[in-house]
Amino acid sequence: MQQEWLAERFEEERRHLFGVAYRMLGSTSEAEDAVQDAWLRLSRSDADEIDNIGAWLTTVVARVSLNMLRSRKTRGELPLEDRLPEPTVVLDDASTQDPAERAMLA
Repeated sequence: MQQEWLAERFEEERRHLFGVAYRMLGSTSEAEDAVQDAWLRLSRSDADEIDNIGAWLTTVVARVSLNMLRSRKTRGELPLEDRLPEPTVVLDDASTQDPAERAMLA
């Protein structure tokens, strides 16, 4: 029962968490990884000890993102500001598109 409640709270915060991670990392795939890591940490923690789950998750995502940025530096990766941001695809009305078009966009 508590896992279901945690999952619901996490889903309520997911968009915000992704936004935080994306602004820090500049990559959708890395932002998703950071959000997923936050979920794993939340699911393994004692949620009864957490007063504000939204703030706790935001802190975890920020720290995970910082760790990812630090690991980039030690691996000698190119800075993200030299790249263009990844595009975000938003479908207005998926029901009117051809299935082949939807598959290509996915």
